[in-house]
Amino acid sequence: MSSPTTVQEGPPSRLARIARALRTPVRLALDVALPPLCPACREVVGESAGLCASCWSKLCPIERPFCERLGIPFVYDPGPGVLSMQAIADPPAYARARAAVRYDDVARALVHAFKYGDRLDLAPTMGAWMARAGQELLAEADAIVPVPLHWRRIWARRFNQSAALSKVISERSGIPVAFEALKRVKATPQQVGLSKSERALNMQGAFRVAPGRKGEISRARIALVDDVLTSGATADSCARTLLRAGARQVDLLTFARVVDAARATI
Repeated sequence: MSSPTTVQEGPPSRLARIARALRTPVRLALDVALPPLCPACREVVGESAGLCASCWSKLCPIERPFCERLGIPFVYDPGPGVLSMQAIADPPAYARARAAVRYDDVARALVHAFKYGDRLDLAPTMGAWMARAGQELLAEADAIVPVPLHWRRIWARRFNQSAALSKVISERSGIPVAFEALKRVKATPQQVGLSKSERALNMQGAFRVAPGRKGEISRARIALVDDVLTSGATADSCARTLLRAGARQVDLLTFARVVDAARATI
């Protein structure tokens, strides 16, 4: 059985270069026969990758004013440095969270096409939006760490979407990616349908810093990268693991985040 496709550090192997060369004419033929479609509305998008112009316009970027800790947008500007009630009542292990867009129907279609539809061509655009949204985090970061997948899920999906996004963000920011620093050692069930406390319990013991990689983490400011922030249980577990390994600070950067309109207030 061949290995799954993953995002790795360093140049590709000779075998990988040969496989890529063989795939290129096939991919070109498919692009001619099957032009790329918008993942949200299925309209042809021509030579440009990603969403069509109409669906791009429906994405909701997250801009200030927002909670400086959680990145949750406020309905009005309360002034600089104000935290949301959620950040005060239940602060996460990570110091700050930033996301490019709200997780609405269009963002969901984009993320699902990327993760489950083999739309790796979406990574450059999504990563660029994330790099813009996380400028202040990346300006202070020593390393980028993608949220890892368990090896079983890697076999099924063939790539880690967080690692693919991390690579784009690294190219944009110049911050190196510690691809192998954080490992997922527990194959957790899907989080869908679980309460916040059940999600947190589900994630206990799921991650560890790889042996021999603590030097990359110790005293470092880490930008933790994932595709979507929902309850925050996965990111919180990753942050706690990194902090126990000696990280100075962990910030979180995602493409999209769930925003509860009823709680998007100070």
